[in-house]
Amino acid sequence: MNSTKLIGKIFVPRQKEIDLYGTKAEEIQARVFRKLIHKASATEWGMRYDYNHIQDYTDFQRVPKQTYEDVKGYVDRMRHGERNVLWPGKVIWYAKSSGTTNDKSKFIPVSPEGLKGIHYRGGTDAVALYLRENPESRFFSGKGLILGGSHSPNYNVKDSLVGDLSAILIQNISPLVNLIRVPKKEIALLSEFEEKVERIASTTIHQNVTNISGVPSWMLAVLNRVLEKTGAKHLNEVWPNLEVFFHGGVCFTPYREQYKQLIPTDKMHYMETYNASEGFFGLQSDLHDPAMLLMIDYDVFYEFIPLEEIDKPNPTIVPLWGVEVGRNYAVVISTSCGLWRYIIGDTVKFTQKDPYKFIISGRTKHFINAFGEELMVDNAEKGLERACKETGAQVLEYTAAPVFMDANAKCRHQWLIEFSVMPDSLEKFAQVLDTALQEINSDYEAKRHKDITLQRLEVIKAREGLFHDWLKQKGKLGGQHKVPRLSNSRDYIEEMLKLNN
Repeated sequence: MNSTKLIGKIFVPRQKEIDLYGTKAEEIQARVFRKLIHKASATEWGMRYDYNHIQDYTDFQRVPKQTYEDVKGYVDRMRHGERNVLWPGKVIWYAKSSGTTNDKSKFIPVSPEGLKGIHYRGGTDAVALYLRENPESRFFSGKGLILGGSHSPNYNVKDSLVGDLSAILIQNISPLVNLIRVPKKEIALLSEFEEKVERIASTTIHQNVTNISGVPSWMLAVLNRVLEKTGAKHLNEVWPNLEVFFHGGVCFTPYREQYKQLIPTDKMHYMETYNASEGFFGLQSDLHDPAMLLMIDYDVFYEFIPLEEIDKPNPTIVPLWGVEVGRNYAVVISTSCGLWRYIIGDTVKFTQKDPYKFIISGRTKHFINAFGEELMVDNAEKGLERACKETGAQVLEYTAAPVFMDANAKCRHQWLIEFSVMPDSLEKFAQVLDTALQEINSDYEAKRHKDITLQRLEVIKAREGLFHDWLKQKGKLGGQHKVPRLSNSRDYIEEMLKLNN
């Protein structure tokens, strides 16, 4: 009998629990809320905001919303070994996250409870939901290739580590999981990305890999190296039983076509995960629906700020049961890692309730609104998808920013795109992208009307490896690092244009 069918039975009770998301969402979130408040009531933070007397969500609203800058002082004290600050006990793991690609790093506490009650649960549930979607799976007949980052010691605190979340997960993973995972820990945690790619490719070529997990852009580097080393044309010649890619970190749309060409088989599946340094929040529960299921029974209590109010001093903040379908919200979380009413910087749009499903629509800071056009990342991805389809192009990486006024007093958006397959015409690509954005976004369309406010967008072809080189220059190869897609300023794009010459 198929071993996966046998092992898969272990996941059935959990699949039934997830089914309750459709009927008991408010009740489930209220239970998570009570647990978190109770656990943190004796911490410095809990005493400061009198958690002992928080009975319900209304009481909780007296706790102020937080950005990283607000909690940085607390986190730094925790990193130096202080106990019971934001969460009970001593937290020794910190996920280093740039969030954006500027030089400042954020250090997100990862408590033992958060590791188990948020991050590892997400990984387990990804398998549970995938097996339900694909009952003929042979997932457990081989190994999983997990592409992670690296970590380093945290100050001089004993056993304390700081690094990519993926490295912290690999470092602490159950020995049982190590039996079905490649590469070995010492390779997985290498800090030099190019050496890591080489070693992973060398050591996994002869393994029976059935599943891969990681950020699409970085995984592509590994898979292309595997093909180079083996001389194979397609990945299924190397790993004939490969059946699923659990991907997250960046939108998959620009990469989908490249993966289809690397792995041209109908049995390959792609499952999106929303796992950030701050927590594991969503999973694709239907492989035909791009929206993800919000995972509401982890140690995460969710709140949401309507995006148009994000910069107000006292914005509206609603719990999960207060959201509206189709509206852009900034995500606010409270977790068992000691983050309280913390704005993580991502924006989501719900596609349905009962159960709550959503798409990631962008970042609170990654959009272009220089002229009132409110261009979001999900608009950009849809526009690029259309332009690729109509011109035969494939996009590897991109960024876009406004041109505020050139010598002829013209304003426009400037797109810097690295193509893995060039369009039949760059001019046509720009035209289709511009038209698609007008159809997708009425604000952009209004600003483009008769070219009065905005001229047609400009596409600049990036040389091969430009974005890789830019990230390398900033010491941000691999791991959780990603290219900022849209920016309201020209800081990033100017740096890249200098490298593009």
